[in-house]
Amino acid sequence: MIHETHHIDTRLIHAGEPEKRICGAVSLPVFQSSTYEYAGQSSYDELKYIRMNNTPNHEVLHKKLAALENAEAALVMASGMAAISTTLLALFSPGDHILVQDCLYGGTQDFIVSDFVPLGFQFDFIDADDPASWASKLKPNTRGLYVETITNPLLQVGDLKALAAFAGANGLIAMIDNTFATPVNFRPAEWGYDISLHSCTKYLNGHSDIVAGAVIGKDTLLKKIAHKLIHLGGSLDPHACFLLHRGMKTLALRVRYQNRSALAIAEALVAHPAVDRVNYPGLPDQPGHGRARELLEGFGGMVSFELKGGLEAAERFMQRVTVPIVAPSLGGVETLITRPATTSHAGMSAGERQAAGITDSLIRLSVGIEDTRDLIDDFENALKK
Repeated sequence: MIHETHHIDTRLIHAGEPEKRICGAVSLPVFQSSTYEYAGQSSYDELKYIRMNNTPNHEVLHKKLAALENAEAALVMASGMAAISTTLLALFSPGDHILVQDCLYGGTQDFIVSDFVPLGFQFDFIDADDPASWASKLKPNTRGLYVETITNPLLQVGDLKALAAFAGANGLIAMIDNTFATPVNFRPAEWGYDISLHSCTKYLNGHSDIVAGAVIGKDTLLKKIAHKLIHLGGSLDPHACFLLHRGMKTLALRVRYQNRSALAIAEALVAHPAVDRVNYPGLPDQPGHGRARELLEGFGGMVSFELKGGLEAAERFMQRVTVPIVAPSLGGVETLITRPATTSHAGMSAGERQAAGITDSLIRLSVGIEDTRDLIDDFENALKK
């Protein structure tokens, strides 16, 4: 029997699994059935059907994800953006106002600005490092707060403890995108957040072979989100559930290795004369380092940096590295490198990127599980040329 006293490594393997193994199978089978026999359910939401997100493959993931973050409930969805958009549309009504961190994943920011607002919702950006400024942004119709644990792509760690306390004191739903940190490094429910969001495409799956999302948090809120999900239809296919379920079992091993490797790479980049600036919360000179040490159990596998020589130097460097793959996304076993201006934040205007501090020459690195020395040697060779 798995319970809260077990470490996350044990819960990743055993939490949520059927107590009686199905036909003795150690691995959960794929239930590739769109519909299920009627069993007397009295509610439409309870009918067994893939779109209801409640097949055996879904339910195991829901229990496991909730256990990983010590939360009450969880849901998987068809993508990280499905999780974000469904959550916002489920928890807020036209006319409601939310506070949003001023540096977010480009897809999230674009959804809020381009889709959320035209539907009648309102928002204001806040500086997550400046608690004294938050109260001035409150309105009578403010209902929520949305931030990221580690921001994409500048790797900032805001005053997460103060943000959760501020939300609680003002009756706001506190939402946090925990994709970059993962439950291994940070568990939002333990710090007072109502909702945690993930792109499971990234670290939770870890193998760059599916797209999926998750919402984790309070049961009363998850019920509302689940009902909205049924209407919007962003449920996850059972085979993708199976792959996510399998990938999650090695999450702790992968993330802890990536934590160590990313720190070593960040330190090597800081020491290199061709590098102008490195963003990584594990570096002692970073503005949020002390906060990151208090809040996080690891600093994550993401690094971003700029080279002396700007855009031309960045493009040359990306052409010359041989181990990383130049590709969007992150969190897989392979190291990926990209320029956010052309991928994750391409949906933002040049002015919006500039306001957020995202230059065209910024390079974002997702550290995989290759040998750390091989990666550092490859980077140094590319910089030397």
